Amino acid sequence: MNDPFKVLGGSVAVLAAMALLNGAMLAQDGPTRATPRTNGHNIHVFPTASLKASAALADTGPLVYHGGPVMQNGVTPYAIFWVPAKLQNGATTAISAHYQTVQKNVLGDYMAHGIDNNNTQYTQQINFTGPKTYIQNKGSAVISYIDTNPFPASGCVDTVTPGNCITDAQLQAEITRVMTLKAWTGGLNKIFFVFTSSGEGSCADSTNAQCSYTYYCGYHSYFLGGLTGTTPIIYANGPYGNLTNCQAPGTPSPNSDAVADAAATLASHELTEAITDPELDAWYTAQGNEIGDLCAYDYGLYYNWDGGKANQMWNGHFYMLQTEFDNNQLTCTQIGP
Repeated sequence: MNDPFKVLGGSVAVLAAMALLNGAMLAQDGPTRATPRTNGHNIHVFPTASLKASAALADTGPLVYHGGPVMQNGVTPYAIFWVPAKLQNGATTAISAHYQTVQKNVLGDYMAHGIDNNNTQYTQQINFTGPKTYIQNKGSAVISYIDTNPFPASGCVDTVTPGNCITDAQLQAEITRVMTLKAWTGGLNKIFFVFTSSGEGSCADSTNAQCSYTYYCGYHSYFLGGLTGTTPIIYANGPYGNLTNCQAPGTPSPNSDAVADAAATLASHELTEAITDPELDAWYTAQGNEIGDLCAYDYGLYYNWDGGKANQMWNGHFYMLQTEFDNNQLTCTQIGP
């Protein structure tokens, strides 16, 4: 998770720590598909700002292909807004209508614009055999659902949200429940975002060491589901926007809703990484970093929109989104080649 514009020297120990940070086993190029990177379960995290800064290292890429699939034929994003009346500890919780609109806009506007165009340089050649195909800069409109079903009993301990915490298994169960309710199907052309409401945390490991706001601001992953149990369900965990831990200080708010803007850059980060590495065995560096990690909290040099408060304008909507890694130029970019 290196910022190419502000590189700090790295050591073997730091490299190893960063590999652990991403749940990464260093994959080797070879004739067969790489084993997904795992720390007991398959996830890939978007680190908190402080964790990224403390673990800065000289990983300037490139991203290397490891034989797995990409989301090459466009993607349909699904947004599940999980908004019960109460948290597990009885406190009130909410996601404002405007917050939801910003997330639906960024997911729906993403396709066929600059960051998605950057993805088109990345290819797929399963197990390094057969034809090589490129990611296409296209997709479908966002599909959304507001779920007021109660949160399950707190299954983990997130120190930032004591008493209110969902596990990765509980998150998967929510996705499966809503998919069944709405008759949604999975596959490598769909991604399911779960945006949780204010005050709700999560942990992705059984030891409560990898939790929202202290270790990550979100993550993406997949599991197998559907009628046969073999369909990949690509999903992302979107904890409620957090300005202390999940946004660079002083970042402008083009939507006059700072927590929604923080969540929007998370959504863009996870969508980009899911497109290029949906099953955690496609595009990443030797240290295990994905396309978004190399540019996390880097917003580029040009804030050309909305009076200098936005670096992207898609379909008339303004955003301040992190850059993504350009494998041709070996740098972070706001717009693809």
